[in-house]
Amino acid sequence: MFRKVVFATACLAFFVVVVGAYVRLEDAGLGCPDWPGCYGHLVGVPDETHELAKAAQSFGQQVDIGRAWKEMFHRYLAGTLGLLILAIAVIAWRQRETLRQSPFLAFALVALVLLQAMLGMWTVTMLLKPVIVTLHLLGGMATLGLLTWLALRQLPLSGPGDPDAAQRLRPWAVLGLIIVIGQIALGGWVSTNYAALACVDFPTCHGEWLPQMDFRHAFQFVRELGVTAAGAPLSYEALTAIHWTHRVGALVTLLYIGGLALVVMRTPGLAMVGAPLLAILLLQVALGAANVVLSLPLPLAAAHNAGAALLLMVLIMLNFTLSPRAAR
Repeated sequence: MFRKVVFATACLAFFVVVVGAYVRLEDAGLGCPDWPGCYGHLVGVPDETHELAKAAQSFGQQVDIGRAWKEMFHRYLAGTLGLLILAIAVIAWRQRETLRQSPFLAFALVALVLLQAMLGMWTVTMLLKPVIVTLHLLGGMATLGLLTWLALRQLPLSGPGDPDAAQRLRPWAVLGLIIVIGQIALGGWVSTNYAALACVDFPTCHGEWLPQMDFRHAFQFVRELGVTAAGAPLSYEALTAIHWTHRVGALVTLLYIGGLALVVMRTPGLAMVGAPLLAILLLQVALGAANVVLSLPLPLAAAHNAGAALLLMVLIMLNFTLSPRAAR
């Protein structure tokens, strides 16, 4: 029962991450100007004539029913995910002796979900402040990552046949995970600053390898959307710097994770992890390039976010397989 709940929750977490990306890409993050309800409605969104008129008067804007439902659908999914994580923590605590597992990870997930709820509220109340939205994205990825690790603990996995090979690969796998997390953070910063099309050509940017860029304002974290910390409009050169940095990160990720995947594929007992790692990596690079060349079509943009989540999950699986726990 515990295993089924954990695996179902991990699958839902992946779905929530993808839907959250879709809502952001559809510019529906402010489809509801309040939180946790939508124009004062905890269930559904206003759709009757008198409800729409009252909402417009109370909130000073017309209700976009389509955008509002997209945002509320994501909130309902996230709420369900939170309840399932709470159930996991309760079961993990009550059956800790039977499971022979510490409930610490389950309770850490509960704390993370509470933080995610706060970030979700601040995303709305602070009008999509880039640093808050990026942290919300990273919180979703962290939730997915911890649930993936918890799910792997429920499986009878074993490490590679050669314990020495596992020990040699372990620090490289950890570094690979850190690089991918950093690249996901950069991707989130691109998305939350609407810089995905700051460079409309590929592999160059504005026809140059080193276009004119403004790094000083590009990575100011304490500021509002679309402006610098001083309140001036964010320049195109700053958006270019954000986009270009993500491309450099993608190149580093491709070279490092690609090399790591090839080594893992040649290690006895790890081919089942190395092959998917390489395949997802190459697909991610292709999706990133296609998003630029094709001017960010919504299905490809959402698929790029899903690919990042999958890449994170496979790297977590690799690190779990190489961990001393799996070796035992």
